[in-house]
Amino acid sequence: MKASESGMDEGLKELGEYIADRLGSKLSSWRIAAHELSVVTPREKIHETLKFMRDDARCQFICLIDIAGVDYPERTKRFDVVYHLLSLRQNVRIRVTCQTDEATPVASVVDLYPAANWFEREAFDLYGILFSEHPDLRRILTDYGFQGHPLRKDFPLTGFVEVRYDDERKRVVNEPVKLNQEFRTFDFMSPWEGAEYILPGDEKAESAKDGKEEA
Repeated sequence: MKASESGMDEGLKELGEYIADRLGSKLSSWRIAAHELSVVTPREKIHETLKFMRDDARCQFICLIDIAGVDYPERTKRFDVVYHLLSLRQNVRIRVTCQTDEATPVASVVDLYPAANWFEREAFDLYGILFSEHPDLRRILTDYGFQGHPLRKDFPLTGFVEVRYDDERKRVVNEPVKLNQEFRTFDFMSPWEGAEYILPGDEKAESAKDGKEEA
């Protein structure tokens, strides 16, 4: 490890210990990974934790970079809600994470970071994560009439609704997805060797071959 990286990690360790000491039970855990400080806080403490991160003189994480969702469908609390913050004064980044399920909302932080407005709408749209006290929690990326949340790991690749332009109605219509392709059996064999069946189009070659043999 380079001396600069070692010094960086030492500074992050001191900051992590300071945050853990000040927040106490409001912090579930913290660690340093890939030269970045990550802290985990209970869902019901996220607003209080981020307010501390923003206002404390030692932290001053006044810039919200991003809010992201992570889906672990095998867990009871399937979603991680991840906040990335930047302290311009300290020149340090931090990652704050809390967990929630499909039905329990996370407190909105739009009042702390106005930039959270669209980030929280995106997490709601793509994952279905709910945010309480959000001023305008509605979809932001998917189309009108969209069903489901496309970044959930159990969301089907085909989706539920098909959006297309209807020439007869002269407008865009939403319809349930219809898979018109017939069922096919895949044997993963090379079409040029090993196949014991006639491939589509090969019946013409077989007919020509039989005609030559008869002649």
